[in-house]
Amino acid sequence: MALSKSSVLRTLNGLFSVYKPPGVIWKNVRDTLEMTLLKELNSLHEHSSQQKMLFLPESSGGCSGVELTKVITSVPSLVDHVLVKGPAYTFLKIGVGHKLDKMSSGVLVFGFGDGARLLTVMDENHYTRDYTVCGTFGQATADFSDAGKIVEKTTFDHISREKFERVLAVIQGANQKSLIMHSNVDLKSEEAYNLAVQGQLRPKVKTPPLILALRCLEFSPPDFTLEIRCMHETQKYLRKLIHEIGLELRSTAVCNKVRCIRDGPFTLDCALTRAHWNLDSVRNAIRECQPKVEEILQERMDFSLKSTNSEESHGHRNRGTQSS
Repeated sequence: MALSKSSVLRTLNGLFSVYKPPGVIWKNVRDTLEMTLLKELNSLHEHSSQQKMLFLPESSGGCSGVELTKVITSVPSLVDHVLVKGPAYTFLKIGVGHKLDKMSSGVLVFGFGDGARLLTVMDENHYTRDYTVCGTFGQATADFSDAGKIVEKTTFDHISREKFERVLAVIQGANQKSLIMHSNVDLKSEEAYNLAVQGQLRPKVKTPPLILALRCLEFSPPDFTLEIRCMHETQKYLRKLIHEIGLELRSTAVCNKVRCIRDGPFTLDCALTRAHWNLDSVRNAIRECQPKVEEILQERMDFSLKSTNSEESHGHRNRGTQSS
C-alpha cells in the first residue's frame, strides 16, 4: 500500500550520515539531498485522489433530433494538482554536523526534524573523531596541501620510521597533558583514573584542537599515512599538523588527503554513498541509526551527571580548604 506524503515525512526525523566525496562543498551535499528528497516527496500519490460531482451535458439522439441532457458525473478534483497549487513541499529542515571542507572526504552527519537538535547534543558531548591523513615529505606549500603553491623543497633521506614515530609520540604526549588540564578533574582521584583507562576523559568545555592518538599506518618515504583521533579540530588544522611534523624532522611535508572515518558513533559503515542519496535509503538509514541516537542521549545524561558530581566534589574540597 502506498504511503501518503505526510506519513513519509514523519519518518524523516532523526540522524543519519553520508559519505562526502573530496572536491565537493558540504553545502552542495546538503542542497543535493534536499532537492532529491523534495522531488521524491512531491511525486508521491495520496491513498485516494479527491473527486467531485458535476452535471455535465450529454447528447442523445431522439425523434426531434439531437437532445442535450445533464448527467451527474464524477471527475477528479484539480484543486491540489501540482500545476494548480504548486509543489506540496518546498523546504526541509536539514541540519549539518561537524563540517568537512571542500578538499576533505568522509563521514558527514545530517539531522532531520528533531535531529537538528540532536546535532547540538552531539557537539555538547565533545565526541572524538577519527581521520586517515596522508602526507608527503620534501616540500612545503602555502596552504599545507599538495594543491597549494610550493614555497620550499627539502631533502628527506635522513628520516627513519623510528625518528618519525618518536615525533608522533611527543605530539601525542603534549596533547594528553592539555586534555587532562581541560578536563577539570582531580588527577589524584579515582574518577580521573577510571576515565583515563576507559578512554572517556573529555573536556567539559570547548577547547583548542586536541590530538588524542597518533598512529602510523604506512611509512614509505616520501609518503606516509597516519590515523589521527582528535576533537575540536578542523581539516586545516590537520594539514598544518602534517607541516609541523615535517619541520620537527628537519624537513618539510604536505598533506595529500584528509578522510574522516568516524564522527562520534557514526562510522563509514553507516554512511550513505552518492548512489543512495534517495528517499528510501535515507528513511532506512534514520531508522537504523536510532540506537546511535539513544547512545548520544544516554551519553549526554551521563556527561551531565559526571559534571555535576565533579563540581560538587570540587566545591567540597574548596570549603574544606577554607575551613582548615
